[in-house]
Amino acid sequence: MISMRPKTSARDLPPRMLRRERRLKSGKLWVGYYYDGRDEDGKRREIPLGTDLTAAKRRWAELDCVAPPAETGLMREVFDRYEREVTPKKSPRSQSDDNVRLKRLCAVFGNVHIDDITPQHIAIYRDRRGETAPVRANREMALFSHVFNMAREWGLTAHANPCRGIRRNRERPRKNYVDDEVWQAVYAVARGELRDAMDLAYLTGQRPADVLSMRWPDIRDGALEISQAKTGKRLRIIIEGELAAVLERIRARAVSGMTIIATKKGKRLTYCMRRERFNTARLAAIAEAERAGDHALAARISEFQFRDIRPKAASDTDLAHASALLGHTGTTITERVYRRRGEIVKPLK
Repeated sequence: MISMRPKTSARDLPPRMLRRERRLKSGKLWVGYYYDGRDEDGKRREIPLGTDLTAAKRRWAELDCVAPPAETGLMREVFDRYEREVTPKKSPRSQSDDNVRLKRLCAVFGNVHIDDITPQHIAIYRDRRGETAPVRANREMALFSHVFNMAREWGLTAHANPCRGIRRNRERPRKNYVDDEVWQAVYAVARGELRDAMDLAYLTGQRPADVLSMRWPDIRDGALEISQAKTGKRLRIIIEGELAAVLERIRARAVSGMTIIATKKGKRLTYCMRRERFNTARLAAIAEAERAGDHALAARISEFQFRDIRPKAASDTDLAHASALLGHTGTTITERVYRRRGEIVKPLK
């Protein structure tokens, strides 16, 4: 029997499994795994096992003629691979959301073997997480389902997705409608670039992220061309009326840069910058209403979120126009989620 010298490095890896690290020109750290084996002549040879630790351990087990280590099927390994290979392909906002949700899921399921997770476990997670954050629980379950499906594609499990058939927590669409008094209270104390963002969000009915992504080169043939990040839907909004006036007002500032919504120095207004400016304006508007003794208005202002502007746009026009402007293929979603004012009807007599 050949005795092996104790490992002096990579002690977290199985015997005869090596880790190699290399700093790439991009600055990213590359990590690869190898099997410390022998060729036909008995000479030492490092056999590549790949860059994925879970897959590398499975390959190592085949070469070493032993059963795969139990930890190769742990969900934390699957979550790590998903974060490395799938999350970077998503939009920046989705990547940020994924990182938060994966961390929470890993805290619960990380040390569980993938084949041991049952639909009942998912249901328990839904109920316990749903006690305080039912909507977030739904998003986390959706992400877990996608992670599990990817694990099936990677050959890490042949079991059925445990999320399949598990009901989600009931979600109630947000009902807050921003009336003109609330709008004007915040608009009056908003900075110039925030007013631009509010106006464009309202007049175009687009999502906050799409508003911040609007560029001057997207204006062609008298229309503002938009490709919605969430759905890929393409729209051409005719530049006329108030929209034309707003764009002309922004141009008159002679701000350099490609994006339409920008600071005085021409810097693109980011999501964090927009959120900070909006929160500041809302707090100032609330304070102004409180000083005037209008506590009811202050309470309504406190409910105003930037994402409420898209539903306001959908509620301030007819259903067909709203559906087309928002980029929906039908009127069902527009009416159920975005229309926040009741229809005007005449009395019976």
